[in-house]
Amino acid sequence: MQSKATTADEYISQLPDDRKEAITQLRNEINSNIPEGFKEVMSYGMIGWVVPHSIYPDGYHCDPKLPLPFINIASQKNHIAVYHMGVYSDKNLMDWFTSEYANQSKVKLDMGKSCIRFKKPQNITYELIGELAEKMTVQQWIDTYESLYKKK
Repeated sequence: MQSKATTADEYISQLPDDRKEAITQLRNEINSNIPEGFKEVMSYGMIGWVVPHSIYPDGYHCDPKLPLPFINIASQKNHIAVYHMGVYSDKNLMDWFTSEYANQSKVKLDMGKSCIRFKKPQNITYELIGELAEKMTVQQWIDTYESLYKKK
């Protein structure tokens, strides 16, 4: 479900109350922990954090007019999603996250390639998502991205 909101605050204001609180807390946790250089934007109809063109002029290979995406959060129809491109692209980060998740949550991990799904807001591991957000710097994400995705 893509929103037509143009700001994160507008996006959150359009959510049901239980989702407002969860998305706000996720946003705050990411903003408190994400390394310097990433920029919060609306991206793909979700709240996102990207590497801006001022740091990475090449942009996203799928559409170079767009900045390089890193993390998105969204209220989907049946879940709240955290999309983290780094966890999808870095096996060590994926291994760390899945291990830590198992240690910190009583609920089985529901995860796709880059998508971590939480069916119930009360099951969101906010601090762990914050810790995940801080694990990769802008330069580490650019290096990982270029090594895996950029056409040579």
